[in-house]
Amino acid sequence: MAERLIEFYTSWPTEKIAETLTELSAGRTWVTATPDEQNHVRLLADASETEKLVDDIRLRFASDGTFRLFLLPVEASLPRPEKPEPEELAPEEPEAPEPPPPQRVSREELYADLTEGLSVNWQFMVMVALAAIVAAIGLVRDSATVIIAAMVIAPLLKPNLALALGTTLGDLDLTRTSIRVNLAGMALALGLAAALGALLPIDTGTLEIELRTWVGPGDILLALASGVAAALSVTTAASSALIGVMVAVALMPPLVVAGLLLGAGQLDRAGGAAELLLVNVVCVNLAGVATFWIQKVVPARYWEAARARTATRRAVLVWAGLLVALIAWILTQDRSDLGPAPASPTSHSEDAEATFGT
Repeated sequence: MAERLIEFYTSWPTEKIAETLTELSAGRTWVTATPDEQNHVRLLADASETEKLVDDIRLRFASDGTFRLFLLPVEASLPRPEKPEPEELAPEEPEAPEPPPPQRVSREELYADLTEGLSVNWQFMVMVALAAIVAAIGLVRDSATVIIAAMVIAPLLKPNLALALGTTLGDLDLTRTSIRVNLAGMALALGLAAALGALLPIDTGTLEIELRTWVGPGDILLALASGVAAALSVTTAASSALIGVMVAVALMPPLVVAGLLLGAGQLDRAGGAAELLLVNVVCVNLAGVATFWIQKVVPARYWEAARARTATRRAVLVWAGLLVALIAWILTQDRSDLGPAPASPTSHSEDAEATFGT
């Protein structure tokens, strides 16, 4: 995994800093005096080791009123770090090896990534409105290419991942903020799509719309897999993979379909699209919480960790219960009045060629 540069400022003397960092098994370190009688400390560490090191440094140095820590990604460093050779243990003194650190970015990086711009501001609302309009155009024109564009620009996946992270960490403020941002974005997209469906003569019988008025087993598996992939992409800093996840999760298209059909007065079909949206939201959050939990994303302080474990267990039970309830509800509904389930969009060869360049 990539390296991280840890920088912090402290008024501790150089000798005490060196002694403390040696106790923490900090590897490559540099200490520089500053003009204001502080010491600027820099450490180079693997990304997977950063979380524990940052927690230990904060625990030791935070009592200093001038303490301030920064965590920076390292694009490259020379010479390349060498892997330490394993030490041979004497047969008469076997030691149990310590479990390796989780192969992910630190908790602080994950938190900063998912909370950046997480608020109901004009930029977020404009992006939601634009994504809803683009999705509506693609759905009405039966264009998979335009719908994919709407999925990519829609900012609804990040608040759901932030909700999963807030639940896993037991962070009530982050959980409330994520719920508020999610509800605001979905309400705007639904209202805008409903207005378009009520005011404009829109063809609501296109295949792309029909595909999102039904929920099948494949949709549930896709949403669960996408939720895991989304959580893994942010915990491993694989930002390029997140684009594909945005397309796969598809939160915006069923939301817009529900609004268009609601505005057109087709309540039964709108309900089918709403069911697909709810399944996607529940699956993404369930998979996200489970993935963060498995990767041991926990708070730094032990009393917060105990609360977080309780919150995580409750969240898994709640999301799993909601998913089971949704599946039971879907199975008990009579969909005969809506006709057979739509086939896969094999007629969109031109859109596929335009999208993938084949």
